[in-house]
Amino acid sequence: MSGNGLSAEQIREMGSFVDIEASPPPDEPTAYFLFGTNQMAPVEVAVERYHKGLAPLIITTGGVNRHSGIVEGQVFRRLLIERGVPESVIRCEDQASNTWQNVELSLPHLREALASGLRITAVSKWYHRRTLHCLATLVPEIGPFYATSWEPIYAGKTVSRDDWPHIPDGKRRVIREWEEIPRRVTEGSFKDVRLADGAWRS
Repeated sequence: MSGNGLSAEQIREMGSFVDIEASPPPDEPTAYFLFGTNQMAPVEVAVERYHKGLAPLIITTGGVNRHSGIVEGQVFRRLLIERGVPESVIRCEDQASNTWQNVELSLPHLREALASGLRITAVSKWYHRRTLHCLATLVPEIGPFYATSWEPIYAGKTVSRDDWPHIPDGKRRVIREWEEIPRRVTEGSFKDVRLADGAWRS
């Protein structure tokens, strides 16, 4: 066992299981679904894709953040506009208080994207696997979808794929995903997803 109480094998298994990364093909436009957070990395992801012509629709989500008091979806929307993304491209959900509600309250926007022929790309923390299960469960018609990840910062430390076991805030979050996802799939409250041919599928 390593000093953090996990063996090297456990660390590899947990990290591999929770990792959401499955980026869309480099030339495929998709709808970008930004899961709410008080960190701004998702905005940078969406702005980069938009200016490459790859994000014709961007869905921002998130109500009042319990730590900072910002309204996540509205802040994302404002920052996107400031960085040159037209209002017409953006759909905003600003009432959700958790990951499930991010999706549930955005269903009209997700269905608009699918009806226009776009696949969905989730944008979330690299270990936040519940984002994928919430999408698959609440949007059964979603088909194959993608995920682009980013590494969050807690207490001044970046929770990376390499360092998470040594950062208490990161370790706690990764272990929570590792434990909760299989339990919820087994009990039926989450639809299962798997990575196949470069995309997530239920």
